[in-house]
Amino acid sequence: MQTKTKKRLIKILIILLILTGLYAGSFGLNFAKNKKIEYGVNFSQKYAQELDLDWREAYLAILEDLQVKKIRLIAHWDLIEKDWGIYDFSDLDWQIQQAEQFGTEIVLAIGHRVPRWPECHWPDWTANLSADDRNRRVILLLENIVKRYKDSPAIVAWQVENEPFLKVFGECPPPDENFYQYEVDLIRSLDNRPIVVTESGELSTWLKGSKFADYLGTSVYRITWNPIWGYFRYPLPPAYYYLKTQLVKLFRPDLKNVIVTEMQMEPWLPGTKMLYTPLEEQYRSMDLKQFNKNLKYSSRIGLTPVYFWGAEWWYWLKECGDDSFWQTAKQIFNN
Repeated sequence: MQTKTKKRLIKILIILLILTGLYAGSFGLNFAKNKKIEYGVNFSQKYAQELDLDWREAYLAILEDLQVKKIRLIAHWDLIEKDWGIYDFSDLDWQIQQAEQFGTEIVLAIGHRVPRWPECHWPDWTANLSADDRNRRVILLLENIVKRYKDSPAIVAWQVENEPFLKVFGECPPPDENFYQYEVDLIRSLDNRPIVVTESGELSTWLKGSKFADYLGTSVYRITWNPIWGYFRYPLPPAYYYLKTQLVKLFRPDLKNVIVTEMQMEPWLPGTKMLYTPLEEQYRSMDLKQFNKNLKYSSRIGLTPVYFWGAEWWYWLKECGDDSFWQTAKQIFNN
């Protein structure tokens, strides 16, 4: 089948998915019925620091107070190799050791493009490197990380880069499918844990990422902001993600499953940093009512586990005097 024809067919099928999902929702169909949905969170040391938090205190609160048992951690390149060839794993060591002590499972995101803006977290010293030289340093980074942590019982999967084929988000170079294949092959040669490949839930067909993956991770966003539309609420029903999963499995029968690696549970802001944005503006895209709506939405998608996006923000709000999000999350995980 020609590429253009295949892409056109996929677009038609996705439109049919949306319509089918809306139809299913109108009749109260729930693909998660009688299915146990497991929840986890994402945690970024860099983001916690951006919120001016004691990131270790916030991380321990997630493990001890919320009692989270599934977490996606991020190996930020610019924190690990601040100077050429000098690796400092002390902070990531500590995060992984704490997870081991609390019996928490880790999906570890590794590479140069990992979660949180600007997506590509390059050390300053890479600024004048050619693309080939930078890629060689990325390979060394991956090799060092996997060899260091492959004996950790807490790590259940390696996430290789973050949404590596998404062109419209992040300050990153164009996708390079050949280099990505090399990254995946390298990690498979070093360890036999599953590979997670992430894709945008709303802006991707998932087909490209899924061909590299054991597990495909999708983001789910309900309210975003862009300079053209301002705040935008996605009209997609929960069934859309479940039905899209079934469609992708038809094309990729070896795919083990699809999980939700980013379920929006914090605001999407109009370009400014959270710390400098008034709470009134933050609550426009994520107040407690919307938080509970997103929780219900995630429970109806039919995919598991679901990793919440925004635990650092809940803790920051608690430190600011609003612990309603933290307490609601605590009920979810403690139960």
